[in-house]
Amino acid sequence: MCGIVGFINHADIEQKNKTIKEMMDTIIHRGPNSSGQHVDEGAALGFRRLSIIDLEGGTQPIYNEDGKLVITFNGEIYNYQAIREDLIAKGHVFTTHADTEVLLHGYEEYGVELLQKIRGMFAFVIWDAEKQELFGARDHFGIKPLYYTQMNGTFMYGSEIKSFLKHPDFVKELNKEALKPYMTFQYSALDETFFKNVYRIKEGHYFIYKDGKLTIEQYWDVKEKETNLTLEETVDLIDETVVESINAHRIADVEVGAFLSSGVDSSYVTSVLRPEHSYSIGFGDKTYNESVEAKKLTDMIGLNNTARVVTGEEAFEYFPIIQYHLDEPDSNPSCVPLYFLAELASRDVRVVLSGEGADELFAGYQAYGMNSHSKVVKVVAEGLKKLPKGMRYKLAKGFKGKTFHGALHLYTSLAPAEEFFIGQAKVFEESEAVDILQPTYQGSPSVKEIVDVHYQKVQDMSEIKKMQYLDMHQWMPKDILLKADKLSMASSLELRVPLLDKELMKVSEQVPTKYLINSKNTKYAFRQAAARHLPEEWYNREKLGFPVPIKDWLREEKYYKLVRNLFEQDFVSEFFQQDAILKMLDDNYTGKNDARRKIWTIFTFLTWYDVYFLHDGSKPEVRELATSTI
Repeated sequence: MCGIVGFINHADIEQKNKTIKEMMDTIIHRGPNSSGQHVDEGAALGFRRLSIIDLEGGTQPIYNEDGKLVITFNGEIYNYQAIREDLIAKGHVFTTHADTEVLLHGYEEYGVELLQKIRGMFAFVIWDAEKQELFGARDHFGIKPLYYTQMNGTFMYGSEIKSFLKHPDFVKELNKEALKPYMTFQYSALDETFFKNVYRIKEGHYFIYKDGKLTIEQYWDVKEKETNLTLEETVDLIDETVVESINAHRIADVEVGAFLSSGVDSSYVTSVLRPEHSYSIGFGDKTYNESVEAKKLTDMIGLNNTARVVTGEEAFEYFPIIQYHLDEPDSNPSCVPLYFLAELASRDVRVVLSGEGADELFAGYQAYGMNSHSKVVKVVAEGLKKLPKGMRYKLAKGFKGKTFHGALHLYTSLAPAEEFFIGQAKVFEESEAVDILQPTYQGSPSVKEIVDVHYQKVQDMSEIKKMQYLDMHQWMPKDILLKADKLSMASSLELRVPLLDKELMKVSEQVPTKYLINSKNTKYAFRQAAARHLPEEWYNREKLGFPVPIKDWLREEKYYKLVRNLFEQDFVSEFFQQDAILKMLDDNYTGKNDARRKIWTIFTFLTWYDVYFLHDGSKPEVRELATSTI
């Protein structure tokens, strides 16, 4: 696991060397073990390394036999050994045992087709000094980040946006269109980031930059391959592939641990991996404490577990640092425990396996069709789902807006997904965001415009698979995977996601919709596969995510006053109707409303803005609450 940065321009080499080193130093947390760079008349490539495989020989950049191609790479390729053997048979000469060199020779041999062969998480670039051409790619799901911008004659790229701040050609400017969608989605929802003219290379895409022209192409996407597999065949296939994927993801020359919550996904991974170390986090008595539940499981199956409790003081003291590492504001409450969980694990190991991905692949979210706790309502909905599409949609209109018990579940079970589903987070209604934003920040793509880009590609899929597809291209790469990468790398920890794997994706595409989610449970077939390794209390447990006591914090005087102090600052009126957000905060504190998620989303943005725009984007110092203006 590493970090990459670089740029293409024709500045003098001395200036290039100085700039690339400053960019690399900004992301030293991604690779504290070593660094390397390549600088020539056309390009500068920088690299920070966290040593995982080929500890002695895997230092980058790596060159091909004649020195004309050079690569820097962030990630892991899990099938690199088989590809390496094929490349050696074809005459390629290797100087290391690292997966990085397999990508380099693989690109020489296969070209862009290499991306169809590799299995893993990756963001890499290859500079062809002879052609003066840069090729780069991001993995199928967007597990590893990759950003780019073109400014003042320079093309620059990197694992983290903060590295761009060190480049003399970079102009830091807030992207005003990003704020309104963020208020609804809780994350940066556009392809252009919160930094004007800075973009993501999207998941499953590659790019070529040559002669000042950037070309971006998609090389992979989810495909509809639903089959008529029986439940037993489906469960067999899932379990076989999960076990194989975990075994592939455990390959490393260092110890591999696991994150463990109380949920089925991380419990499944941990029970198969059986690591020496597993790690959990909790928030004490004020909320459901996942670390306690995780300890019950590890005691039951004979594994070690290390846990800690995070206090409210720690959460608020480190919150600016968390937003610094994320690069863009993300108000997902789970960012807080994830930061501390990664720090805890990094004391012992360099690599952990985690459970991200199963909910998107196998329909684990209740929003996919479990909006009622009534078994009768669920059974009725399952029956109605078998009706022809036109009839289902007509019935849905009759249930829309009704308030009788079960009406919402029946509506969302029968209506077109694009009519009601925008993903796993919905903080502000669009109209609510407009009401509190200043006019300058109201001109953005609408929520409908953002999600319709994806829905238009999957009109022939079932409603559940439409929702999964949207989450695969919005929620997962822009929130779940982004925070997993950034907040693990903040502690120089490599996080791997064996349940979000190319081979497991092929399996999920085949699963009949009725085994994804039904009246019995979400993620139904996946849970049956997990049942082969876990007690029923774990494989049938309702999804909780990371329970974070925001409600309690915002009704404690010291935290309420800390947030209010920020909301009162002069700069806040640039973005928000200040009286409105202060009233929202005050009413929440006195129990007149429950606006915790809305308040947290505003608080997150303002904290992030303070770090990157009111200050210079450097890592903040830990702020002691006792010295704040409470």
